[in-house]
Amino acid sequence: MTAPMAETTTAYTGSTYTADLAPGSLITQDGQIQWAGLLIGPGTPFNIDKSGLSGWEDLPEYDSSDADRPTSHGAWPGSRFAKPRKVGGTVVLIPEFNQAAEAIRALRQALALLDEERWLTVRLHGELLTVRARIAQRVVPADQGFATQGSSRMSVQWLAADPRRYGVTEQMVSTTAPQPERGLIWPLTWPLTWGEAKSTGDAVAVNTGSAACHPVIVFRGPCSVPTVTERTTRRRLRYAIDLAAGDELVVDTGAGTVMLNNSASRRHTAMADSNPEELFALEPGRTELSFRPDSATPDAQMTVRWRSAEW
Repeated sequence: MTAPMAETTTAYTGSTYTADLAPGSLITQDGQIQWAGLLIGPGTPFNIDKSGLSGWEDLPEYDSSDADRPTSHGAWPGSRFAKPRKVGGTVVLIPEFNQAAEAIRALRQALALLDEERWLTVRLHGELLTVRARIAQRVVPADQGFATQGSSRMSVQWLAADPRRYGVTEQMVSTTAPQPERGLIWPLTWPLTWGEAKSTGDAVAVNTGSAACHPVIVFRGPCSVPTVTERTTRRRLRYAIDLAAGDELVVDTGAGTVMLNNSASRRHTAMADSNPEELFALEPGRTELSFRPDSATPDAQMTVRWRSAEW
């Protein structure tokens, strides 16, 4: 994260610093940070102090449901749920000649209080990780250097409601509904060949990170009662709904939403043997998923999208 504080080889030009750009789309080298449409780090007027970022590689704080043992030592271990991640650092502002006003306006726009979260992306050792965050604090001392040259050492803090850090590349896997084998062909010849199924209805999602992540699952018709089952834990999502050709049922397991054609909620169609959407997560490693609608045509499809997650 360290960069020579005197190097500002590129004047930062741009107009919309709060634009929610694709994570890491502006980053070109290690040590750079992209916050929405603002690039911070080497090659910009905004460098990070040599102390670096706090809270980025740390485990977040957490709540625990451990229960003390009333008649023995210790406690019964319970669930632990991470609190929002706090990421902070000192931004060293050294604008180029006659560009102080532009740099300060850029920071005011980018580091404003907004209700919507934006992508905060950091590149270290060639790895890009990102979180959805909001500005929590901006402290800019209006000292003599700031008044005469626009230079300052400002403290910035972001707050990420979801403390997990994600890979910038969204991964995707698709499968159609199971289709039967063609069977034996007469007259029989040796060795017998039963043929291969055109589709097994199975898919594999690999979370390469260290934290569980929540996928977005899209069912496309024509099919009836779309169902996906995780083959190891037997967790299942199952909906009593008929999807016509062109219909899409989008299940966002992180947000806990079930939307038909991006217009109407269908969460109420979840069947009794369906798990809560928020509990359907991809653990680190390999997850085998099975698409098993009650009935379907060869055009029915399930698509799973996810980002690998890190603590």
